[in-house]
Amino acid sequence: MKPELASSLWEALWQEYKARVNYAQIYEKMIINAGGSVANDHIAFRSLRLLVDSPQGKINLGINHLAQIAEALGYEVAGEYTFTATHLYARHYQHLQAAEFDLPKLFISELIVDELPENIARLIYQTVSKIPDAMLSSWTPIFSDEQQLKQIFTRPWQVPRRSVVEEVNKITQYGAWVLLHGYAVNHFTGYINRQNTPTYPDIDTTAEALVKLGVPMKTEIEGDVTCGLRQTATHAVSEMVTVLDDSSQAEIQIPWTYAYYELAQRYIVESEQGKPALFQAFLGRNAQHLFEMTRKIA
Repeated sequence: MKPELASSLWEALWQEYKARVNYAQIYEKMIINAGGSVANDHIAFRSLRLLVDSPQGKINLGINHLAQIAEALGYEVAGEYTFTATHLYARHYQHLQAAEFDLPKLFISELIVDELPENIARLIYQTVSKIPDAMLSSWTPIFSDEQQLKQIFTRPWQVPRRSVVEEVNKITQYGAWVLLHGYAVNHFTGYINRQNTPTYPDIDTTAEALVKLGVPMKTEIEGDVTCGLRQTATHAVSEMVTVLDDSSQAEIQIPWTYAYYELAQRYIVESEQGKPALFQAFLGRNAQHLFEMTRKIA
């Protein structure tokens, strides 16, 4: 049941994500029209390493919150990464039956709030510490309820104040993003190795074709063949988000970045056992550059 539930859950999130990120739709249509197939290498989520009080006691808003779902669905930790300059930590998870059920990897990161300037950490805490009872009631996942599981991948805390989002964004664009979007999918990743079409044999031709279709792409492709992984991404889409106006306290809409669509191609490298194997992990330098794709340009 668990791998089937994981497959169904990720498919539901993929459909929601595609509706918001039209670049993913353009990619999908392009590959299918070329007789190829679309598969996801990994799904990325963001979070906050922060403990807040609740009627059930202290709850962790970081990786551990999403990890309980991943692990219950059959995923295991397969790597960890530290990004000191931006106060981020991440783990990637792989499913024990990934090949059999065609399940993507998960890349879950968290902002280490305690490392931020005190005033910024306080603004974040004040915003996320107010989680409505309705959301807290579903904090412990029910694995027979797909709709309840989907609800976890939203923003559980109150609507943030506009001034808070803008102030936090000056120090950490990642933090501002999480205040607005919570646990929503940060990005899906087209898996070049699975495209199965001679029209787009590699990440280079795929990225070039997307540019010709009008998709704004990152100018560089991160990584190289010898490292085992090359990645690039579209620009992040902008959408209207809800914030509280500081003067009127009314909910208003402002534009902000949401998500990009990533592309990844993996290569054979020498494994720890000395045998050639497809590289399945992530490269910290690549990831740091891709984190920046949700930076809001004024």
